[in-house]
Amino acid sequence: MSVKVAVVGSGPSGCYLAQALRKLLPDSVLTILDRVPVPYGLVRYGVAPDHQGTKAVTKQFARLFERDAVEFIGNVDVGTDIDLASLREMFDVVVLATGLSADRSLGAAFDGVTSVYGSGRVTRHWNGHPDRPEDPITLGETVAVVGNGNVAMDVVRLLAKADYDGSDIHGESICTGVRQIHLIGRSSAQDAKFDATMVRELGQIDGLGVTMADTLPVDPDNKVLVELHALAGKTGGRVGLTFHFHTAPHAPEVTGGRLTGLMCDVRGERETIACDSVITAIGFEPSAAEARQALLGDAIDIAHGHLSDGLFATGWFRRGPSGTIATNRSDAKMVATRIAEVTVDAARPGRDALRAALGHQTTSYSDWLAIDRKECDTAPPNRIRKKITRREDMLELCLQGTTSE
Repeated sequence: MSVKVAVVGSGPSGCYLAQALRKLLPDSVLTILDRVPVPYGLVRYGVAPDHQGTKAVTKQFARLFERDAVEFIGNVDVGTDIDLASLREMFDVVVLATGLSADRSLGAAFDGVTSVYGSGRVTRHWNGHPDRPEDPITLGETVAVVGNGNVAMDVVRLLAKADYDGSDIHGESICTGVRQIHLIGRSSAQDAKFDATMVRELGQIDGLGVTMADTLPVDPDNKVLVELHALAGKTGGRVGLTFHFHTAPHAPEVTGGRLTGLMCDVRGERETIACDSVITAIGFEPSAAEARQALLGDAIDIAHGHLSDGLFATGWFRRGPSGTIATNRSDAKMVATRIAEVTVDAARPGRDALRAALGHQTTSYSDWLAIDRKECDTAPPNRIRKKITRREDMLELCLQGTTSE
């Protein structure tokens, strides 16, 4: 009998895992689940909407569903629509590839403060995630972006741009009033975690003026420093960007119930950077930390993603929020190899039992193709697509019978 595998999460980790398993266990029956109605997870909803080159990896993943007989079932929330224990009873192998989506907090002093937003929330807004919060994002004229990694640079770039041609951005109107951006990081310039390419992209933005709060060290072997020197002094009157290194956020400054500044420790001195809003880009954590920690704590071999009999984990769920999409590919291959090495009793019913247990509308890969066509056909001029951002609208489109075209 064929081994029946359920992969929870259709982002890069889940899709790469399915690719690797298809090669290692060609007779396996693979089902990829996602809590939203459409596939591709982080690529669709986490990658910056102007980085279409990165998003193009979905063309590779599409072959899973179109050629390799991997089935997608969307609009299934494991933990709400079906619990993990029941899913494990239905499938011989279950792989958790859900990632970590909650924004890490700057600290208790910032929790609940108006106009302090996590980068995950802002990025999901720009990417039209159907589960994004309903309350509006109000940035004002001056924004402090906290973090020295690529996510922080994505946020800065999207805030600073004058146009978004060639992107699939949604809700860019939150950027229109921004006139000044402060990029704030604890590290030195030479130890910043963002890539030199990200700095170079800022230099291509018309109307962006750049200043450095500190004198940059010189090191011709440090690509980031070389690009920062090239960027320093760039002139432009539309939006200003100031880099602050060796700067650690301490507490928000709130006046009359409104955020007015960010108090920081700068080389042992306390300074306040005036701002109307703060966007944190300091990492991610699990939305259900205790449940994840319990699974990892009792793992048979967490280094290879083996949690317990028939249960595995890959990507950020396994190792924490670090690494790129390429890192998740190698991680998925390693976990797939471990799955293939473990003797599995192929006796469970698989996706038929899952469908019988679910009492609500789910979506298929054909449904996704209908949604994809609709989004591309209705794209505004110079944009890739106009995303359908409400779950209800996606499901309604699927019910209209367009998937049979």
